[in-house]
Amino acid sequence: MFKGSMVALVTPFKDGKVDESRLKELVKFHIDNGTEALVPCGTTGESATLSSEEHKQVVEIVISAAGGKIPVIAGTGSNNTREAIALTEHAKHAGANGALVISPYYNKPTQEGLYRHFSAIASTVDIPIVLYNIASRTAVNIEPETIARLAELDNIVAIKEASGNLSQMSQIVKLCGDKLTLISGDDALILPILAIGGKGVISVVANIAPQQTVRMIREFEKGNLAEARKIHYKLFPLIKAMFIETNPAPVKQSMELIGVIDAEVRLPLCRMKPENIKKLEKALKEFGLI
Repeated sequence: MFKGSMVALVTPFKDGKVDESRLKELVKFHIDNGTEALVPCGTTGESATLSSEEHKQVVEIVISAAGGKIPVIAGTGSNNTREAIALTEHAKHAGANGALVISPYYNKPTQEGLYRHFSAIASTVDIPIVLYNIASRTAVNIEPETIARLAELDNIVAIKEASGNLSQMSQIVKLCGDKLTLISGDDALILPILAIGGKGVISVVANIAPQQTVRMIREFEKGNLAEARKIHYKLFPLIKAMFIETNPAPVKQSMELIGVIDAEVRLPLCRMKPENIKKLEKALKEFGLI
């Protein structure tokens, strides 16, 4: 259902508020450049600092601007199951094509707790759900066996895997087969994940290099591994630069440097250090973006 180059969309701010006009422009930019799905209100979209009203606002703007031309997978996760259900219900009613649901952060639930959290959302809201596993931010890994249990639920259709563990991802593919789509949550691992059976990426770097990310995946799908590998190594330094500091500060700074949006982020994130901006500029110049 969801595959290819899907963008973890940034949320542009201006003077502390959501910049609606820039957000609409970003949606059009990605449609024009071949992006295959948009994912607002995820980690890269600074969902943790959006109010409930702003969260809904961003989702609604992106869905409206997309106009059915491209799927929208709305970030609806929370460490509060009731809140996650409410956000997922809103996404469905707003017209989202799916929901990206991160595992609960801070609470540190058991595997049984994780299963009950996701199954409560899936049983309450009839919308395709993409699980999001990123223990580096949530403190708990969703184990492959738990993922396999969840894959038995009809509307849990995919997992965004950002564990960095290819062995774990291979186990997920082995256990789930065609019941669940494996999606990369790490730009540096797109190609290896495709090789073990993944179907695409929810990408940070595609905010600034959408065509190249799309093309790498399509070349792989056509069997042109050498060309896909060439694009991977072209993108690789830029991908590394996106994580010089905490995401999404570097990608937003990059977008300011190329004249797309302001680099404004919300506390507790802050603008990048000058010395790191210089490193970022170097990577952008080498890639040909500035």
